[in-house]
Amino acid sequence: MNSADFLNAPLPDPTVLADLDMTGPGRFFNREMSWLGFNWRVLEEAENPRVPLLERLRFVSISAANLDEFYTVRVAGLRELAQAGNVTPADDGLTPAEQLVLINEDARKLMASQQRVLADLRSKMEAEGISIVSREGLSDPDLAYLEDVFLNQVFPVLSPLAIDPAHPFPFIANNGYCLALQLERRKDRTGLQALLPIPAQVARFVALPPEDGARRFLFLEDVLLLHFDRLFPGYKLRDHFGFRVLRDSDIEVEEEAEDLVREFEVALKRRRRGEVVRLTITSGAPDALRGTVMRELRVREDDVIELNGMIGAADLKELVLDSRPDLLWPLFTPRVPERVQDFDGDMFEAIKQKDMLLHHPYETFDMVVRFLSQAARDPDVVAIKQTLYRTSRQSPIVAALCEAAEDGKSVTALVELKARFDEAANIRQSRRLERAGAHVVYGFLDWKTHAKISVVVRREGEKLVTYTHYGTGNYHPITATIYTDLSFFTCDAALGRDATKVFNYLSGYALPDGLENLSISPHSLKPKMLEMIAAEAAHARAGKPAQIWIKMNSLIEPDMIDALYAASQAGVKIDCIIRGICGVRPGVKGLSENIRVKSIVGRFLEHSRIACFGNGYGLPHKKSRVFMSSADWMGRNLTRRVETLVEIENATVKAQIVSQIMAANLADVAQSWVMQPDGRFVRATWDEGDFAFNCHRFFMENPSLSGRGSAGASDVPKLTHTEDQG
Repeated sequence: MNSADFLNAPLPDPTVLADLDMTGPGRFFNREMSWLGFNWRVLEEAENPRVPLLERLRFVSISAANLDEFYTVRVAGLRELAQAGNVTPADDGLTPAEQLVLINEDARKLMASQQRVLADLRSKMEAEGISIVSREGLSDPDLAYLEDVFLNQVFPVLSPLAIDPAHPFPFIANNGYCLALQLERRKDRTGLQALLPIPAQVARFVALPPEDGARRFLFLEDVLLLHFDRLFPGYKLRDHFGFRVLRDSDIEVEEEAEDLVREFEVALKRRRRGEVVRLTITSGAPDALRGTVMRELRVREDDVIELNGMIGAADLKELVLDSRPDLLWPLFTPRVPERVQDFDGDMFEAIKQKDMLLHHPYETFDMVVRFLSQAARDPDVVAIKQTLYRTSRQSPIVAALCEAAEDGKSVTALVELKARFDEAANIRQSRRLERAGAHVVYGFLDWKTHAKISVVVRREGEKLVTYTHYGTGNYHPITATIYTDLSFFTCDAALGRDATKVFNYLSGYALPDGLENLSISPHSLKPKMLEMIAAEAAHARAGKPAQIWIKMNSLIEPDMIDALYAASQAGVKIDCIIRGICGVRPGVKGLSENIRVKSIVGRFLEHSRIACFGNGYGLPHKKSRVFMSSADWMGRNLTRRVETLVEIENATVKAQIVSQIMAANLADVAQSWVMQPDGRFVRATWDEGDFAFNCHRFFMENPSLSGRGSAGASDVPKLTHTEDQG
């Protein structure tokens, strides 16, 4: 039995950690190092031979983009604390300065590994007819083609910048990529330093005409160097190097801001000018030119990372070519639930029949869009209320809300301005909604509203019926194609009343009184989960079956971890599927010997948050208690955000979550990494020819239980799938 199969394999023997103080900070694993560990797992998918070649390249790009964001937010925050002399330790006992040392060492290794993996993938891509060529090997026809590209597609957006007393060093924005140039005037050999910003508005890779059917690409910076004389006529290029800037991107908002939208617009401009937290440069930079860039950007040697390879590896996503489907994941088309088809696409009739849980991306997110679009056009709908944390640029959700408002319906939209890196987009959406006549509110100044709720109030005969959607993910049609999330649709009156009370809280600050089936942070969600964990421990002490299954992105909040440790010591069997950050040390004798943790990294990004409690009966069981949530178990989600926790009571939906979704995740071997007591994650292995269950493939092949027209709680599909071909 494979140890990664938590559904069937027994608990491993616990590990004795003789030096561990089980009441001290060492019982927690460091948050930042845990996140870096997750990004190592992402990068290692780029080395997985079972993943199609261009999808492996995409994993390198994702790993690089993840690391950039980590620096601009987490590392930036730790630097501020360290520079202010803050020595307050994190929950695991490390000070900000100590964490920065560990991060710096590990991140440098990670970036070097990205370059090593990329070099290997480039050779494999060349064998498949896709190559990144150097400027030295270009033919005369290539050069003629590139001159036309340069003059007509690149030259108009370039801004070459000399550096001298009349031209001070320019501001380089966050993510700005530049060539630093050492020039020499031909007529008198006078030296000049200059910068050539690489425009983000032009693709990083320039496609050359195919050669014998092979696709060839050239870095944009190589195109610029080829046409150097067009940019600096009368000069020779003596030396150059590339550099890229990452800046502190966290936003601070004045507590007493009278106009929150205007304050955020100002704060977004401040973000561009944040302090530099990382300077990445190409190796072999000339000392004088390197010194100028470092001095002007005010960076220390510790902030500089030299790369022998490609700077800005996040841009590799441009080479994931739709024209090569043979090198991509096999095409997958999300399903339309049978139940919705049974009612000719009428969402309200489908929901009225019984509660429905959709599992994205396996069931199409178009059903969420349809729910709101149908509401916008339905003459019986009188009101729509909607939270918006992240949306797409041309959001069909926002379009539906605008249509409903323009049609005279009462529309209330809670737009979260503090959704990191989506602030500007959300400001635009709020302006659009206001112009359409919607009531736009922004929630709380100190807390983000991360809850995902839609409410549609419909007049049916003599009464008003409330249809509610609770989600674990964002209302974003693009990310919904790769994030695994849950969409729960119900016309249960109690859940409708609860949702309405939450909206009243967001718009009027009146704390919800008497929530019937819902818990919210920062008030009742954490106490509810602590209560459920303690109840499970009591079942164990009473000799009853005691079991907890949890699935989320991050588990780091110390009170929650300590509660799980206490439950483990009482005899509760606890299985955790934690995609990213995890502060638990599992499998430690006397502390956590009944706890297992694994991470699933694969084709889709695990994003749903689920908690299941055996309730004295074990798992799976029809009398278990099952919850879905918008919140990870992190301090910010439990104490500084508005989040929802919905208890699932419908038997079919409960069976779907416990016996289908959670069971398949627990049984997964093909995409699983098992956490060790020291915080490392070890990838599952299996013998050649053995079947390794892949939960993503299972979900692609089996429709969600509650979305099937005639399915009941006893009709759960067997956990199997066709042979995994990658």
